[in-house]
Formats: sequence, C-alpha cells, structure tokens
Amino acid sequence: MVIGVMVTDALKKRVEKLREEIEYHNYRYYILDQPDISDAQYDRMMRELEKLEEEHPELRSLNSATQRIGAPPLEAFEIVRRTLPMLSLSNAFDENEARDFDKRVKKFLASSEDIIYVAEPKLDGLAVELVYEGGRLMVGSTRGDGVNGENITQNLRTIKTIPLQLVRKEVPVPERLEVRGEVIIQIEKFKALNRKRKEMGDLLFANPRNAAAGSVRQLDSKVTRDRPLEIYCYGVGEVRGRNFQTHCDILQTLPKWGLRTNPHFRRCRNIDEVLEYYHEMNEKRESLPYEIDGIVIKVDRIDLQTRLGEISRSPRWALAFKFAPKQETTRISDIVVQVGRTGALTPVAVMEPVRVGGVEVSRATLHNQDEIDRLDVRVGDTVTIQRAGDVIPEVVEVIASKRTGREKKFRIPSTCPVCGAEVIKEEVIYRCIGLDCPAQLKGRIKHFASKRAMDIDGLGIKLIDQLVDKGLIKDIADIYYIKKEELIELERMADKSARNIIDAIEKSKTKPLGKFLFALGILHVGETTADDLASHFLRLEDFFHLTEEDLKEVEGVGPEVSASVVQFFRDKKNRESIERLKKAGIKLIEPKAKEKGKLAGKNFVFTGTLKSYGRDESRNLVESLGGVTTSSVSKKVDFVVVGEDPGSKADKARELGIKILSEEEFKKMTG
Repeated sequence: MVIGVMVTDALKKRVEKLREEIEYHNYRYYILDQPDISDAQYDRMMRELEKLEEEHPELRSLNSATQRIGAPPLEAFEIVRRTLPMLSLSNAFDENEARDFDKRVKKFLASSEDIIYVAEPKLDGLAVELVYEGGRLMVGSTRGDGVNGENITQNLRTIKTIPLQLVRKEVPVPERLEVRGEVIIQIEKFKALNRKRKEMGDLLFANPRNAAAGSVRQLDSKVTRDRPLEIYCYGVGEVRGRNFQTHCDILQTLPKWGLRTNPHFRRCRNIDEVLEYYHEMNEKRESLPYEIDGIVIKVDRIDLQTRLGEISRSPRWALAFKFAPKQETTRISDIVVQVGRTGALTPVAVMEPVRVGGVEVSRATLHNQDEIDRLDVRVGDTVTIQRAGDVIPEVVEVIASKRTGREKKFRIPSTCPVCGAEVIKEEVIYRCIGLDCPAQLKGRIKHFASKRAMDIDGLGIKLIDQLVDKGLIKDIADIYYIKKEELIELERMADKSARNIIDAIEKSKTKPLGKFLFALGILHVGETTADDLASHFLRLEDFFHLTEEDLKEVEGVGPEVSASVVQFFRDKKNRESIERLKKAGIKLIEPKAKEKGKLAGKNFVFTGTLKSYGRDESRNLVESLGGVTTSSVSKKVDFVVVGEDPGSKADKARELGIKILSEEEFKKMTG
C-alpha cells in the first residue's frame, strides 16, 4: 500500500471512469456477446483499477468489478423483506387449461377482444431479485416465501452476467429498480461441473437446477464464484424513475441497462399464437443450452395487469404452461445386458412402465458397471429417471429411503449373454470378443444400413433380426446377395415389400467414400473422421496399406483412432468382406484432392444456430473454399462462428483467444 498519497478529485474520477467502462465492456461481452475491445485491453483496465484500489483503500466499493472475488464466509443469511412480493404462478398442463386462462382474463376484463400476451421460456433455475439504487447493485435475495427472502448479495456479486452497476449509455437509469431473474447453469457446464466433482470424490448434483440453487445459497461466496452460474432477467418489481407501458417494453429495455433477458420471448396477438409458441419451444427445448420446463404467458399491457391483480399470491395476468415432465420415479424389476455392434455390453434397467416427457418408457440405460456402482443401483430399487430428446431414458438417482432389504446387487457377466464368448474390460467398457456374435452382427448391419451411412430404406431392426436369425445374413456383404424370393419367405413380407427392399439395396450401391468408411463401423471412427480420412487418402485401396505413422498426418486423428483403423483393414475377415462388397457392385465416389481456396489451412468451429446456413451447408461451404471444420475448440482452431444460443464452445474460444465471428462476418469472409 502506498502511504501519504492524497486522493484527488481527478483520481476519484479516474476510478469511477474505470468502473463504468469495465461494466460497459462486461455488458458488451456477457449480454450482447459483441466485445469491442481486446481481452488484453480489458485486462489492462482491470489491472489499473486493482492497483488504484490497492493504493487507495478508501476508494474501494462493493460495486467495483474487482470485488467479484467473493467475500468471507457468512454464519447465516439475513432475511430481506421486499417492497413488492415475488408471486408464484398458477400452472397449466394442457391446451384446454391454457385456453381457460385466456377466457378468465377476458371475463375479468369484461372484454371479448383478443388479448395480447408475451410468451417466454420458463427456465428451470432459482428465482432471485436484484435491487439497484442509482444504478448500483445494493441487495440480491432469493424468492423465499415471496415476501421474505434470504440476502445472498455477496454471492450474486460473483456472477459475471449480473452487472454491479447498470449501463447508462442508451437509456437513463431509474432511481430505483427491482428486477427479477432466474439463476441457471447451462447443461454442458453442469456436466463439466459434475465431472470435476466426481474426480474430487464429491457428491454429484442431480440436475442443473439443484446445482444452481445449491451454488447460490452457499455461505462461502468463493464457492459460488467458482460455479458456472448465469442469469436471465424476466420482470421487475418496484421501479422509480421509469414508467413501463408493456411487459414487452420491460424485456427490451433491461438489456440496455446491462441486464440480460431471454432472446426467445415473443409478443403474441392472441391465445392461438401463444399455443403455437408453446409447441415450437417444446420442440426446440432439447437444442437449447439450458433446461426449460415450459413457457410463461403474461398479459402484455401493464395497465391490464394492474386491473387483473392477483389471487392467493398468484397473478391473474400470468400463467406457467408446463411441458410434460422429463423426470419420473419408477421401480426397477430387472437389469439386462445389451450387446452392441462393437461388442460393448450395456446394462439396461427394465422398469415398471411410466410416462416421461409424454412418452411411456419401461427401459433405461445404466451406461456401464462403474455407473451402476456409483449410483448403487440394485434390482428392486425405486429410482428417478429422465428422458432427453429421443434417446433411451437414463437412471438419475436411487431413492434409498424406499428400500425394503430385498433389493439385489448386479454385476456384468464374465461371458456374453448372446454368444457365450469371453467378456473383457477396456477401461469402463466390458466387451464381448466373440467374432461371430449375432448381437454384434445385428448392430453392424443396422449401422451399415442407417440413413447417415449406406441409407438402405426399409432395412429396419425387425427385418435384420429375421435375416440374421434365419442365417440369411452372416456378414454385412451378404446384404447385397439377398434374393427377393428369400425375403418373401419371411414373416409379414409381401411381394411389393420385398421388391422395395431389393430396390433400396440396389440404390445404395453408389456412395461417397466417406459414407462407406463410416458405414463399415470402424471403432472410434464417426462421420466427421470418416470424411477426413476419405479426403486425405482419396482411394479405398490405400487404406489396406496404412500405418499408424501415415495416419498422424490426418487432422484430428489421434493414436486411438489410428490403431483402430490400421487394425480394421489388416483383419483378414474385414478385407474379405470389403472384396465381396466390391464384387456385389459397390461403387465408391472418391473425393477430389482439395484445391487451394481462400480458406485454405483455416480451421472452423460452428456453435449455436445460424439463420442462413444449416449445419451441413456451412460445413460444405468452408470445405469448398479449402478450409476445415471440426466439432471441438482447441488451439488449432482459427475461427469460431457463433449463431443464436451459442454453448460452451464460445466461452472456451474466448479463454483461448480464438477469433469469434458473427454470422454476418462469416458471410463476408466466404462471400
């Protein structure tokens, strides 16, 4: 500390100016995702502010960006009594209940005209209130019982998407602003947090909402600081110095002060448009980087909200319209083992049927033995399961309090349950080593015929089961030697259906080399890697003579993939199968050697949703100009192109100092 240096007015102004500028650039970075200075410039400003505050402790402020480091632990949270209550919402679970809400609103207002609503995603996190006075964050609290909440100000100060001082650049800041928001953790960041906790031997969080709630309510704010928390604001309480006419105006104004709102809100002219929005968000929910469990419907006009008022601590002017639940509880009646195309044994829980996410399910993956041991899952246990998208549900946790003592522990068998061959363990995966295992063959055929591989329409799992069980297919090459007469003999196979299958098989004979390599089902070789291999070596014949040294030249191919590719093409049985495929008439479209283009040597990653390009379209565009696309962010990447709702890839790009391009910048670069 420097002693005896006077704090001049110029020094005070410089400190205030630095704080204001830093908050503004936080707003550009975290809210708009449009930084207009470099990280180095930002770091210089922070270092200058830290130095001035260290030299002059009397200039320190709780609302300085330097104070996001966390404060000493509390013994307990104080209680905050808020000016206006944070009301809980009534729920609707189907369209009829949503329409009833619309009817009640119209009846109360004695109006038959359509009501304008604002519909927003209902984020699944922890509701909080932030109180700003003169643009400075004074108090942050949990919702609590609606009237009284816990004072978690020092924890909320550590969250970078919460401004410590409101931005004053565009719109005058109100004298007092009470803003409500939802603190969340994005799904990928939640998974990373749990991975880290697993490595440390800590208990895992059940879901992102629990992780966010637990993180915000830590007595030690340094723990909160180290969690990947963020906030979306959705409304206001008391506001002095600004009058809002509509809820839409609130959502559009808050970001101008540096308070992030969800970009997916929509102004709807009537309840029909609200229902359209509901179905859109229900379809989109799995592609969002965070969890939502429904939408919130609000009457747009503030004067109508005031007239409608509230009942039983719920506003008459708002409604939560929930999606079908993604988590349910059920009982495990058995655990069986499935054998995949690579021989991997996957334990699957057989459960009492239950509806999850609107779909009845009776099976859930247990992943592997390590996961069974971690969760301590036993036959007979009552468990919580969840379903995401169209994937098989998974067991989230065991409800140990429901145990009776009759539950049985489970171990993956030492021999394959399908063919009886030995089972070996490779890291966490148990694998059948039987070369003629029917389960592996069925899996390989299903993969080979899939749309993203050889695309043989009609060759589904039920038909594959019959073909393998009756001995008509003993190898993937046998697909191209099946006769129509053999198909007609199968169960539920008419003449026309058999002809369609034969036509689809014939149609699949001409394919790009990359798709063929992917279809072969080489261990660790996905679509992108298959295309990269095809583009690098160009001819199928070259793969029979490759060494692991040759494969080092291919971008993104590591030792594990190299060893797998070499082993696959050296295998006598695989070589014979490929020769039979060629004799059956398989014709491969070999890629042309890449010509030099304006993006030659440049590596791109795409994250978020682009308005003008689909995933394949953007990838093809880059590659047509000589560039390379990859799915992960590393120091080898030159550009990360960011669309709507970017995930953790954008954050990692910033950490590594990789150039981030907006969609418009990408268009200019490729135009």
